[in-house]
Amino acid sequence: MPFPIINSIASWVLKQRIHQIELFLKYPNEVQEDLLLNLIRNCEETVVGKKYDFASVKSYQTFIDRVPVSSYEDLEPMIEETRKGYQNIFWHSPIKWFAKSSGTTNAKSKFIPVSNEALEDCHYKGSKDLLAMYLHNNPDSGLFLGKSLRLGGSSQIYANNNTYFGDLSAILIENMPLWAEFSSTPSNKTSLMSEWETKLAAIIQETKNENVTSFAGVPSWMLVLINRMLHEEGKTNLLELWPNLEVYFHGGVSFEPYREQYQKIIPKAEFKYYEIYNASEGFFAIQDQNFSSDLLLMLDYGIFYEFIPMDTFGTSAQKIVRLAEVERDKNYAVVITTNSGLWRYMIGDTVRFTSLNPYRIRVSGRTKHFINVFGEELMVENTDRALAETCKQLQCEIKDYTVAPIFMQDKEKGAHEWMIEFAQKPESIEAFAKLLDETLQSLNSDYEAKRYNNMTLNPLKVNVARENLFYDWLKERNKLGGQNKIPRLSNQRDYLEQLLGLQQTPHFL
Repeated sequence: MPFPIINSIASWVLKQRIHQIELFLKYPNEVQEDLLLNLIRNCEETVVGKKYDFASVKSYQTFIDRVPVSSYEDLEPMIEETRKGYQNIFWHSPIKWFAKSSGTTNAKSKFIPVSNEALEDCHYKGSKDLLAMYLHNNPDSGLFLGKSLRLGGSSQIYANNNTYFGDLSAILIENMPLWAEFSSTPSNKTSLMSEWETKLAAIIQETKNENVTSFAGVPSWMLVLINRMLHEEGKTNLLELWPNLEVYFHGGVSFEPYREQYQKIIPKAEFKYYEIYNASEGFFAIQDQNFSSDLLLMLDYGIFYEFIPMDTFGTSAQKIVRLAEVERDKNYAVVITTNSGLWRYMIGDTVRFTSLNPYRIRVSGRTKHFINVFGEELMVENTDRALAETCKQLQCEIKDYTVAPIFMQDKEKGAHEWMIEFAQKPESIEAFAKLLDETLQSLNSDYEAKRYNNMTLNPLKVNVARENLFYDWLKERNKLGGQNKIPRLSNQRDYLEQLLGLQQTPHFL
């Protein structure tokens, strides 16, 4: 089928959807409030609904007066009951799928409930909207003439008490519509392989001769796959393998530290990068414009949003605001109520609004992954951008990094200590550290104030990681591949000390 016809069909699908999108663009706060009340009405007869008397809840104010903000630990007992097969506890329809997630740090796994409604009206709806928006912005696209290379999690689905758990990507693949399976590579069998190294080899064998027009996955892990494929095939860039490649759909971690490396291995000016913001808990936002870093917050996916300003987060003055009350360029922790029965749940991410009409955001970090030991309020967004700008000026590239504080001792001032693994080292680490420090000051006024005349903070310290240090650290913890991420920033030194110890270990893992 020629691609104008395929794109015409896609455009028709988009037009069917465009009215709904226009509705939440025009009436965002009304759409959100209606959505919340529908979630409440559906769950009046659940255990949670009876506990908080949902039947009498008619407004947002009553809802927040009764239902507390919760963490996973708060909801875990109810989730465990559902995993044992008991239903109608926090959601009105049966839940048999649980996305196993340990985030970036916790050794203890989380089991995030995924209802059928969330699969259809959130995760798959988000994927379809992403494709529709991309094709709407690029009407001459040949996307569907080839296949999309997907790099998902490394876990199969496991059964337990007639419920099932695994990586979110494995759950999505298991329930994938037939049309999506035909347009994807590698096969489901290969995608669901558990052992990362074996899986990489199998993906390369299956995909190298395909007509790949797009690929999707976490930037750090996708780069591992791409570099290995180029090495094994003796190619210098991806277009030698896949000349029709036109777009990379990415999410999971910030793309900024990796942008230069991708542009080098995909030397095509018109190549597109489209970012998404999703997690086990839901599909939240989509880049809806070419060559933009802003993500449109999707307001009709069965998710009701609230936000905690980070300047009050975790304090006695903590407050929670609705979408209608957010401000531009302010960092917020995200709280969600979902069509999987997560009620006022803190997902651990922070976002910053770049536009209020429509509501567009950028993911700025994690509520647990920032450094504020000395009042510097350093966010992941700051460090990612500073690294990207420093690398661009000094013509170097990084693979991974993490940052921790050096605590004040006796009369010694504090500082930040970095562990950076370079794909291409700068000529001078001292010059790199100096420029990185200056760039951070230009991006973060609180950090700049603490660095002024070394008043509170000494210049940052950079450790150059040995090759594959972060890979080995993840391998030790059985966290290779998929959605596993390196913790970028921490108020403690635990991760850095582990990496410093492994730095001295002979490379035999």
